[in-house]
Amino acid sequence: MLYWLPKKRLIKRCLLWIMKVSILTYLILFGILPIIFHYSYTVQKKILFLNFVYWPLNTDFSKPEILGLKGVRNFYLHTNEHVKLGVWHILPQSLINDSFVPTNEAFETSLHNSSKPVFVYMHGNSGNRASSHRLELYKLFQNLDYHIVCFDYRSYGDSDKADLSETGIVNDSKYIIEWVMGKVNGTAPVFVWGHSLGTGVSTHALALLGAKGIIPTGLILESPFNNIIDEISEHPFAQIFKHLPWFNWLIVEPFYHNGLRFESDKHIKNVTCPVMILHAEDDNIIPLYLGEKLYQAGLNYHKNETNLIEMVRIDALYELGHKYICRYKILPNIIESFVTKLQKTQD
Repeated sequence: MLYWLPKKRLIKRCLLWIMKVSILTYLILFGILPIIFHYSYTVQKKILFLNFVYWPLNTDFSKPEILGLKGVRNFYLHTNEHVKLGVWHILPQSLINDSFVPTNEAFETSLHNSSKPVFVYMHGNSGNRASSHRLELYKLFQNLDYHIVCFDYRSYGDSDKADLSETGIVNDSKYIIEWVMGKVNGTAPVFVWGHSLGTGVSTHALALLGAKGIIPTGLILESPFNNIIDEISEHPFAQIFKHLPWFNWLIVEPFYHNGLRFESDKHIKNVTCPVMILHAEDDNIIPLYLGEKLYQAGLNYHKNETNLIEMVRIDALYELGHKYICRYKILPNIIESFVTKLQKTQD
């Protein structure tokens, strides 16, 4: 018995230490950190926008050809809020030839004189306009013979490090859309494509522009949510906190009170161009049913007019998840059909 006594004491001490560490960890994780989050607008913005997640690293935006892109102009626009935005204009495949001299004037002339559709792309949080899944989508557009204008919101990529807010990035997006539509000047259809957080940005931007009579040909929402409150509640990282009785007060409500709302289910009422929603059933970042809630909100506002809003659900067996709808084999056909239908409507 004397021989085993020290071992028993050691085991007790180890268990006691583990218990203390566990309690301390629980208090920090589920007590201190949520309280810091609740009262820190800066932390809330960091978590929502993830602009500090800078990938790919060491990107030279002035040399998009290094990333495998062809026929690209890198340039910068200064918004009416004096924010510099990094932008790429990617040419349709048919315009990439020996006769095209890649000057700034030539690129802008191609927008004004071409009848080919122009897609304005608004990315989600984290990364920048050079992120790999975004490059895949640009190439798909290019192969469809469309122009692509993609950009980084303030504090993303090589755009100015300005204060991040919903209002700020929506204003950036409005400026880009207006710039594109001004260059095109009615000679070609203009489509806006938003992915993930970009769906909230694009829907809000088009609702505001619509009030000014600035209406693109169509809006495509890839992996959208209905509003940020529901998305935060359903995000995988939120699941470890949802058991807290004060979860909504600590984690969810601060976004709303600080103006980080992205209420697409309200803004879609004022989007008057046709809308197509694309959502994969196996999306574990933004669940399919949040996209369906947005679709239903659109139908309700527009009196079940399916010519104005439609939804494509992509089977989970394709394993496309949140980021890779660009790899859906029939996506080119879906996009072409949507574009062709709206071009006929305008003609």
